[in-house]
Amino acid sequence: MTAHAAMDAGLRDGGPVANAAAARDSVVMNLLIVGDPRELGTDSRGSGRWAVPAEVIDIAADGMLIRSRARILLTGGEGWDKVVTGQEVRTAGNLKPAKPGQVEAGVLAAATPPMRPDPESPADSPHGPAYLKEQFALAAEELGGDAAGLLPGMVTGDTTNLDESLETAMKTTGTTHLTAVSGANCSLILGGLVLLARSFRIARGFAAIVALGGLAAFVMMVGPDASVLRAAVMGAIGLTALSSGRRGRSLGFLCLAVAGLLILDPSLGMSVGFLLSVLATLGIILLARPMASWAPVWVPPWLASAVAVPLAAQLLCSPVIVALQPQFSSYSLLTNIAVAPFVAPVTILGTLAVPLVPLLPWLAVVPMAVAGASAGLVAAIARFFAGLPGAALPWPEGPAGIATMTLWSVLSILMVWLVLHPTRVGSAVRWLHGRLVLVIAAGESALRAGHGRLEACEKPSGRKQHCPLPRSPKLKPLRRTPPAGGTSRQPP
Repeated sequence: MTAHAAMDAGLRDGGPVANAAAARDSVVMNLLIVGDPRELGTDSRGSGRWAVPAEVIDIAADGMLIRSRARILLTGGEGWDKVVTGQEVRTAGNLKPAKPGQVEAGVLAAATPPMRPDPESPADSPHGPAYLKEQFALAAEELGGDAAGLLPGMVTGDTTNLDESLETAMKTTGTTHLTAVSGANCSLILGGLVLLARSFRIARGFAAIVALGGLAAFVMMVGPDASVLRAAVMGAIGLTALSSGRRGRSLGFLCLAVAGLLILDPSLGMSVGFLLSVLATLGIILLARPMASWAPVWVPPWLASAVAVPLAAQLLCSPVIVALQPQFSSYSLLTNIAVAPFVAPVTILGTLAVPLVPLLPWLAVVPMAVAGASAGLVAAIARFFAGLPGAALPWPEGPAGIATMTLWSVLSILMVWLVLHPTRVGSAVRWLHGRLVLVIAAGESALRAGHGRLEACEKPSGRKQHCPLPRSPKLKPLRRTPPAGGTSRQPP
C-alpha cells in the first residue's frame, strides 16, 4: 500500500499534467467529471463560479496530445453547475500548479462552458443524477420553511438552498453530517431494504443481495463520487456490526474496506472526512453494542441502541473534530438522540420520492409531505439546542486540545459504565469501605497498644517495672586474620 501511494504521488507531482501545469500552458482537455460541482461564489460580473473535481483523459498543449489519468480541480462559470459525475466534457483554459497539500495535479481555470467531446454524439440523458436532484429541490421548495433547504441536503446532499442560520445551528449542535450523504444514510437505506425483503420471507442471502442492489441504485442516484462511495462502504460495515454482533468479523471487514479504498484512491489518506468515517465506524463496531448492553432491563433495546450508536461515534470522532474546530458542542449527543427518530423517515421516504417526483408527481406527494415534516422537526430541534446557553464552549487548540478531548472520551466511557451499573458500583464501594474500615481499625489498635505500653513504663510504682527497649541489631563477631608468618594471640 505504501508503494502504491508513493507511485500515485510520483505521477501526481512529476507526471505530464504536473509538467504542463508548471509551464502554465493554455490547454484543451477532455475530462471525466468525478464529483459534484461546489459553489465558490460570484465573480466581478456577478455570475456564479464553481469548482468541479475531474480526471484528465487527454491534453492538447503545444501541438502535442498527452494522455494521462491524473486528477485536477476545474474552476468555471456558466454551465459548470450542470455537469454530473461520470460525464465526459471538453473545455479549454489555463492550467496552473496545485497548491501545496492538494491531492490534484493541477488547477484548470476553464475559459469555456462544458462541451461534448464529440459534437456528433447524442446528448446526455436529461434524467441523470443532476436532473433528479434539481427536480427534487424544486419540489422541496413548495414545502417552505427550513424543510425547503434541509430536505434536499439530507436526502441527496444538495445544500444549495440551506439557510445560513440553520447551517450555523447544525454546526453548533454537531449535526452537520445530516446535510450530506453519510454512512448513516446508507445504513438506513440498507437496513430498510433488508427489513422489506425479510418481510416477504425472502431468504437471508437473497435479501442481502437485494439490499446491496438497492444501495448501489441509491449511490448512482445521488452521484457515485468518492465521498458517497466511502459513505456506502462504511454504512454497510456499520450495519453489519450492529446486526451480527461479531466484532472480530466486522473489524476485519473495516480493515479490508479501508485498505481497498486507499488502494483505489490513495488521496483518501489525506481526507479528514475519510478519517472521521473510519473512526465513527470503528466506534460503532467496538463500543455501540457493549454500551447498549449496559442499559437496564427496563430500557427498550431500540432506545439503548439509539443512545449508544451516536455516543460511540462521537467519542472516537471528538478528538479529530476539536483539532478542526476548537470548541465543545455541549448538546451534540442530546441533539443527535433527539433527531434520530426523524432521520429515518426523511432518508427512506425522501429517497423513495426522488425518482417519483419527475415520473409520478401525484404519487410523491405523501412521502414528500412526511419527509418534509420530519426535516422541519430536525431543523427545529437543532435550532432549539443551538439557542441554549453554553451550546458551544471554547476548547484548547492543537495537541493540548486533542489530548484533553481524548482523555475526556475515556472518562466519558467510564462515567457511562458507572452510571449504568449502580449495583456493581455500590458493591465495589461497600467492599472498599469495609477494607478501609479494617485498615483504620488495625492502625488505631496498634497506636493504642503502643501508647498503653509507654504509659505503663512512665507510671511511678513501688515495684520494679520492666519496659521493653527496642532491640539493637545483632552484630556478627569479627574474625581476626593472623598476620603473615605468625600465629594469632588470643587476649587473656
